[in-house]
Amino acid sequence: MKLLHYTYRKLSLLLFLLMAAWGVLFYYAIIDEVMDETDDTLENYSEILINNALMDPSVLETEGSLMSFYKFRPISEKEAEDFDDEYYDSTVYIESEDEYEPVRVFKTVFRMPDGQFYELEMMISILERDDMVEAILWYLGALFLLFLICTSIGTRLILQSVFRPLQRLLNWLQQIQPGRELPALDNPTKIREFQQLGEAAVDMGNRSYKAYEEQKQFIENASHELQTPLAIVRGKVELLAENESMTEEQLKELDEIYATLGRAVGLNKSLLLLSRIENGQYTETEDVSVDEVLDELLPDLMDIYEGKKIHLERAKGEEPFVIRCNHALAQIMVSNLVKNSLLHNREGGELHIVTTASSLIIKNSGEHPLDGEKLFRRFYRGIDGKKDSTGLGLAIAREILELHGGRIIAKSDDNKTQFIVTLPSKSKQEEGDSDEVHTHSGRASRRKSGRRKKVQRKKKK
Repeated sequence: MKLLHYTYRKLSLLLFLLMAAWGVLFYYAIIDEVMDETDDTLENYSEILINNALMDPSVLETEGSLMSFYKFRPISEKEAEDFDDEYYDSTVYIESEDEYEPVRVFKTVFRMPDGQFYELEMMISILERDDMVEAILWYLGALFLLFLICTSIGTRLILQSVFRPLQRLLNWLQQIQPGRELPALDNPTKIREFQQLGEAAVDMGNRSYKAYEEQKQFIENASHELQTPLAIVRGKVELLAENESMTEEQLKELDEIYATLGRAVGLNKSLLLLSRIENGQYTETEDVSVDEVLDELLPDLMDIYEGKKIHLERAKGEEPFVIRCNHALAQIMVSNLVKNSLLHNREGGELHIVTTASSLIIKNSGEHPLDGEKLFRRFYRGIDGKKDSTGLGLAIAREILELHGGRIIAKSDDNKTQFIVTLPSKSKQEEGDSDEVHTHSGRASRRKSGRRKKVQRKKKK
C-alpha cells in the first residue's frame, strides 16, 4: 500500500470518528436545550395558573386552555409533604382528532389561603418539538456528510501535494540500473526532510555506482590473476607427472592435486560468471532455440559420462522452444542442467529430456530423493556429495533464468528428480528498426560464439 493511501485512510478514519462524536454530542446538546425550553414554558404557565387560582378560586374548577392542558386536584397535607415536582413525557387522547398526541407533563403542588393543598397537572403538546428535533437531525446528517466529503477531498489534495516530492524521488530510484550512471534528479521541494532524503539518495546512488565499477574491475582483475597461477600450477603438475622417476603412489597424489586444481579453476570461473550475471553485464539478447542448443551439447556431454551407461530419451514438441535470451548464457544454463542430471544419475539410469513450445523438462533417475528447496543454494551438493561438483551449477542456471524473466521448478519423487524450465517466448514487442538492431546484434553474437567454438576445437586438437 502506498504511503499516500495509507496516510489518507488513517486521517479519513480519524476525521470520521471525531466528526461522528461531535455530531452525537451536538445532537444531544440541542435535544437538552429544547427540553429545557419546553420545561421552562410549562413552569411559566403553571405559575400563571397558580397566581390566578390564588386570586380567583373559581379557576380551580376549570380545565384546559388554548395553549395547554391543565387540571387541578385537591390532595391531603401528607401527600403534599411527600410530593416532588416532576417532568415527564406522555400521551393524551384528542377526541376531535381521534388520536393520541405526545405531550410534556409537569406536576406541582401549591396551597390555597384556606389551607387546602392542590396538585396542578400541566400538559403541553410536543409535536412541534419532535418535528423540530427531526428536522435538526436531518440537517445535521446532511451537514455531516457534506463536511466529511469536503474534508476528505481537501485532505487528499493536500496529501498529494505534500507527498509529490517523495513520489518523484521513488520514480527516480526506479530508473537506477546497475552499471549505469545516475539519471538527473529534478525534485524541487521546500520540505527539509524530503530535501535531505533526496540528497542522501543521490549520494548513495553515486557511491553504489562507484562501488559497482570497483567491484566489477576487481572481479575481472582477480579472475585473470587467479587463472594464470592456476594454469601454471596445473602445467607444473602435468610436467611432474611425466617424470619417469615418479612412483605409483606419487602419481596418485599428483592426480588428486590435478583434480583439485581443476575444481578450483572451475569454481573460479563459476564465481566470476555469477558476479557478471548479477552485475547485469550480459545485455545482448537474441532468439535462441533451446532444441538447437541441446542438439549441440548432448553428444559431447553423453560422451563425457559414457562410463555411467545412461539411457537418453529425447522428445521434441511440434514447435521448437525459442526464447529471448543471451546466447552464451542459454548454452551455460542448458549445459549446467544436463550436466547436473548426468552427474547425479545412477549407473545405467535414465535421462528424459522433453521440449515443448514453452518449456524444457529434464528428468533423471537418481539414488536419493533431493530437497527442492536446497537444490539451488550455492555450494549445495546434495546427499551424495559428488567431488566433481562445485555446487554452483544449479545456482548459475537459476540466476540466468531470473535474469531473463524465467523460472525453474524442481520436483523429486521416487528417487527421480525433474526440472521444469519456463522462459518467456521471444518478444513480439520490438518492431521496425529495433528488430533490425537486435538481428544484427544476434548475428554478431553468433559470429563471436562461432569463433569461440573454433578456438576450443583447436585447443582440443
